[in-house]
Amino acid sequence: MRSLTATALSAALAFSTLGAAQAAPYVLDKSHTAITFQVDHLGFSMTHGFFTDFDADIDFNPDAPEESSVTFTIKTNSVNTLWEARDKHVRNKDFLNVEKFPEIVFKSTSIEMLGSDTAKLTGELTILDQTHEEVFDVTLRKTAPSPFDKSKIISGFSAKGEIDRTKYGVSYAAPAVASMIPVQIDLEISPAK
Repeated sequence: MRSLTATALSAALAFSTLGAAQAAPYVLDKSHTAITFQVDHLGFSMTHGFFTDFDADIDFNPDAPEESSVTFTIKTNSVNTLWEARDKHVRNKDFLNVEKFPEIVFKSTSIEMLGSDTAKLTGELTILDQTHEEVFDVTLRKTAPSPFDKSKIISGFSAKGEIDRTKYGVSYAAPAVASMIPVQIDLEISPAK
């Protein structure tokens, strides 16, 4: 990410309000994307988890990042905490209630550039049909041609935030099992053909 000009770097971080005419579609490389989280378990350990089924609609304008947008959709039944019995519990009504609420959705609303490769991304997150504003710290890692296909430009970045699960109604065992959940999204995108 740090190899581009500030304008190009801003473009790769462009996750804000609905796009203008100059915004262009980008595609998510799911094979190089991870949505991970951690949960403090009674103060003894950190339980690690991730989602395996997700997609994103991304449009951004390299000259005006504020005119760009992203909608990220996660399938709740794809949660994986590396323990089958726990995964079944997380999928039931105590937590994600996946049969009734099959998706988690994040829709961007604004972006504040903090530097050439950092930004604050604000958007509306919906879990269990409850929507709240969340803010993520975004870092552009690298933008460059693919070493395997010089005609393909790849942008990779990381977004970090912390979500209070209880405000979405996911309050089982809180606060013994932590209410605040650190979330990280690492991903690669490239221009749609």
